[in-house]
Formats: sequence, C-alpha cells, structure tokens
Amino acid sequence: MLYSEISEFYDRLSSTSKRLEKTMHLAELLKKTRPEDIPHIVLLAQGKVFGEHEDTKMGIASKIVVKALSRISGQSTAEVELKWKKLGDLGDVAAEVTNKNRQSTLFSRQLDADQVFRTFRDMASLDGKGSTDRKISLLSDMLIHASPSESKYIIRTLLENLRAGIGISSIIDALAVAAYDGEISYDAESNSFAIPDKEKYKLLTESIQSAYDMSGDLASVALLLKQGGREALKSIRLKVGVPVKVMLFQKAGSIKDAFEAVGKPAAFEYKYDGFRMQVHKDGDNIKIYTRRLEEVTMQFPEVVDIIKTHVRAHDCILDAEGVGYDVSTGRYTAFQNISQRIRRKYEISSFSESLPIELNVFDAMLIDGEPLLDVPFQERRERIKKIILLEKKKIVLSSQIVTDEEEAAQKFYEEALAEGQEGVMAKSLDSIYKPGSRVGFGVKVKPVMDPLDLVIVGAEYGEGKRSGWMSSFILACMDDGELVEIGKVSTGLKENEGTGSTFDELSRLLSPLIISSEGKNVIVKPEIIMEVACEEIQKSTSYSSGFALRFPRFLRLRQDKSVDDISALQDIIRQYSQQRGRDSVKQAPPPS
Repeated sequence: MLYSEISEFYDRLSSTSKRLEKTMHLAELLKKTRPEDIPHIVLLAQGKVFGEHEDTKMGIASKIVVKALSRISGQSTAEVELKWKKLGDLGDVAAEVTNKNRQSTLFSRQLDADQVFRTFRDMASLDGKGSTDRKISLLSDMLIHASPSESKYIIRTLLENLRAGIGISSIIDALAVAAYDGEISYDAESNSFAIPDKEKYKLLTESIQSAYDMSGDLASVALLLKQGGREALKSIRLKVGVPVKVMLFQKAGSIKDAFEAVGKPAAFEYKYDGFRMQVHKDGDNIKIYTRRLEEVTMQFPEVVDIIKTHVRAHDCILDAEGVGYDVSTGRYTAFQNISQRIRRKYEISSFSESLPIELNVFDAMLIDGEPLLDVPFQERRERIKKIILLEKKKIVLSSQIVTDEEEAAQKFYEEALAEGQEGVMAKSLDSIYKPGSRVGFGVKVKPVMDPLDLVIVGAEYGEGKRSGWMSSFILACMDDGELVEIGKVSTGLKENEGTGSTFDELSRLLSPLIISSEGKNVIVKPEIIMEVACEEIQKSTSYSSGFALRFPRFLRLRQDKSVDDISALQDIIRQYSQQRGRDSVKQAPPPS
C-alpha cells in the first residue's frame, strides 16, 4: 500500500466531524489492506507507531524536524522556525516546504506505507552518538519524496500530534464493518449505517471488543480478524504475562442508587485512594501492570516479594489496589505520595522503604490456569481467600461487607471516607468480570461532583513571581476519540517545593512536549493528565466541548492514566445533568 493512500485517508478524516463517516472511511481502507499490512495501518489510523504493550516512544524533538525541513528546502533553521510561528503547526510547514521543493525536484519515488512505518520505528530506536544526524537524514530522505499531504502527516505522526485521529470505539466499529459478511452502506444525509442483519453485526462488534479487552492489542486483533474472521478471535485467551483491560464501573449518586443498580444483597468494598495494580504470577516470575497496561514491576520490588511469599497459587492474575502507608504511623497516605514511584528508575529500594505499599486485592481473573471471567463475583472472592496468606501492611483483601440494608451500607461508606479513602464500590454478587467495560455489574459511590481526569493541551506562561513558569493550563476531555477543550486551571498548584505539585514541576514536564508557541501561549502534546475538581459544570461557547468548569482546581497529577483514560464528554454531560437534577441537556454550540 502506498503512503499516499494513508495521507488521503487522514485528509478524509479531517474533513468531517461525523463519527460514523470517519468509521466508514477507515472500514474502506481496511477492506483493501493486505493482511500483513493490517497491524501498522490500525496503529497509523490512531497516529501511533508503537502498540500498547511496547515501551518505546517516538521521542522525536521539534528541532530535528526543523533541521530536516531546513536541509530539504535550503532555508535556514531560523526561516523554518519563522514559518512555524506563522502557521502554528510543523506539519503545515512541511506541506508548504515540500510543495515548493517538489516543483524543483526532477526525480521522485512514491512512498510505500510499510517502508514509512519501518522508518518511523527505526528513527525511534536510534540512540547515542550520531543518532540525531541519522534521524535528520532518515526524515529528510522521506520528505524529499513526499507530497505536501504526505509530509504533513509524516511530521504530525513523528511529533505524536496527528490532529486527524480516530477513537478506539470507532476503530472497532470499522473493523466490524470491514469484516461483516454482507454490504453495509453509509447514508451521509441521515448520518447512519444501513445494516442488513443488525444482530450479526452486534455479535461481531462484541467479539472484537472482547478480544481487544483481553489482549490489549488492537493491531493483533485486527490481523486475526482479517485472516480468519470472527472465529479466529476465539483463539485469544487470558494469558499470564499479557495485561488485560481492567473492569471499570459507572458512578452512582448515592447508596440507594447503588442498590438499584446492582440489586440486593450487594457487596460493598472500600474504593481506595491508591494505585491500580494488575498482578501476574507465573511461579516466581512476577509482573505488575498499571491500569494503562504499562509494566511497573521494577518500581515495586516489595510487592514482587510479597506476591512470591504470600500467594500460594502457581499462576494467577489478580486485580488489586496498591495503597501507600506511613511507616511511622501505619496510616494510609494519599495517592500522590506513591504516584512519584511510577516513573522512578533510580533509588527504587529507598523509596520502597520510605513509601511502602499494602496490596489490597479485590478480584481475580485467573487462578492456577483456570479463567475466572465467567465465575460469579462472590465465588471469585472465595477463591482469592484460599490462595492468599493475609498479612496487614503487606497483602490483604479489600475491606468488604455484604448487606441488603441501606443503613449498613451508608455507615460503611462513611467509615471509608473517614479513613481517607475515596468512597465505596458496590458489586453484584453474581456478576462476571468484564474486562474494559463500564458495566452494570458494579458502581462506585463517591462524594458529589466527581473529580475529572483531563489532559493538558496548552498552557500560558505567567508574569511577576510566576515568570518563567507555565501558570495556566488548557484542559481537554475526550469526545469519541477527539479531544475537546473544556477549560483552564491555575488554582491548586504550588509555587514552592515540598508543598505539592508545583508550577515549576509541571513546566518541566510540559516543556519537551511543546508543539508550537505564540507569545506566552504554547500548544503541547496531550500526554500529561491532571485530576481537577470544580464547583460546577456550565454550558459555554468558549470551549469546543460546549461546556466549561466553574472554579476549577488542580488536585493531583495522574501519572497512572493515559489520554485513553481521561473523562469522556458523555460523562461530563451526565454530571452536568445530575448536579441540579436536570433530566436532559444539549451542548452549547462550539465557538465559531
């Protein structure tokens, strides 16, 4: 497949805001893609080069792009940077430079999509002396032969800012449309699909979703589907060492609402202010994954030792919450006290001594080779009890009561809050484990106005005593795979070290992620997630989401979460509806 077909696909995505139309564009591309090309086409559709289980990042700095554009255009780096400042996007600069360059180039070859993909990966793998020059050479060679559209998306992919992406749910639908045994058509006027057998399509979509949730690797799922259809997806099984999408729950407004959602009696468990850990054990081989499916085994050596000595199963996959505690007092500490361990590569042993973890196990997906996804929750809990040697401040079962009385559940909820936890989880006793889904098998009950997890997409440098720091941050939520802005935050951050997250810390985290700047304002790659509280959610035409946050306040960084985990606009609309008893709501129109 030629890369021009990919860039044309990106152009079509950029030309519409309709989710179903984007889905059909991708389905059409997938239908004509060879099986061997499917994995990297699925990644490129998301603006990615590496799969979800791969630790490698692109790591291509803007200055490398500027130097490559300077080399192929004959312009100075200062001239390229001036264009960048004017256009605000290095992809657009590349398109302009390439357009002029092609007019004077006699010999040009067409770019192969597979070769472009491999070059991306080669560039990311380069390190050490001479690696910068080699990256510039590889990029220059691609751009010399690229069309304006191709060069635009080559640069945006390298900088991990495609601006024409498509969400996971839409990709799953596109895979289903492409694999469907029959003709599915799209009506642009009504923005709808015409599906001959909706039940067959629904089963196909559910099979793809389930395979993805169990493997966490959409590219591999797409390849299996292309090669063997829906039947081939049945080969995907739980496997120790392969992280699974964790089960997620919706929020309930009260204990009464929780009972209505899960039935009576129900299990109520503490919702800990900790760090989600998915523990995989195969003999003495232990791996720990985050909710983002990132491996963090090295960062938590004490948890590895605990699993080896306190879990009697030969192999298992456990769902748990790591909660930090103060060695001197024994009291649990807040999430931010252990979050700093997630990215640690040095002084790990000292941190494991000063900021130790108690593992609170609340579910299991597999024990001694037996998958437990379809086993009722109450039985899964009993199975966990049989394999764990409980020891306080090392490994325990999550605090739980089983009751059908609202008064008892309410008291348990208040006890959780008094102990510094976030709230409680209410679970149906007969529920299965459904990876990846916010399902009706359980709900979480937390104080009103649930904090939001939002990604930083821009910032503004401060003045006076905050001069030199980014001091105001533009935040975005997710709307079906697209980032939409919802407000700015500056309150809650600190100016001095030792008092919480600081403007200086956040500025240092964001500086390498700057995509473009104009005066004091910068646009950054959407990678840094923060948890934000607000007094109220309001309709607003100032932001592309149609909403704004009233009196937003920074609570903490969420280094355990990715952009895929941030608050969805649909959930924010639900909170807006609930905050004053509204039954329905329409978004404010986006700013013109």
